[in-house]
Amino acid sequence: MRRQTDPDVLLLQAAADPTRLAILRQLSTDGEVCACDFTACCDVAQPTISHHLKVLRESGWVTSERRGTWIWYSICPDAVTRFRGMAGEISPGAPRPATVLAAALSAPAPAR
Repeated sequence: MRRQTDPDVLLLQAAADPTRLAILRQLSTDGEVCACDFTACCDVAQPTISHHLKVLRESGWVTSERRGTWIWYSICPDAVTRFRGMAGEISPGAPRPATVLAAALSAPAPAR
């Protein structure tokens, strides 16, 4: 399988993991969070948190700032804007008339 390079796909893939989603939710609530404070929300070990933060950083979801020996994370506003834009592009299609649906169901299957 090829490695994905589409930035929108990377953004969605990063948010799709339950642990990373919990991290994003905590950042949404608390603003800035020290890396050491994520273990309570996620119930995983610090090395696992570090991995998930790396994925979120590489996908563009979070930014980090070193303060002494600690690293503080926050949500990147551009990522939220991109996410909202993608979600806004998705909507239910227009309903099809029953005659179109009936014709599609009665048409012969295409040859393979």
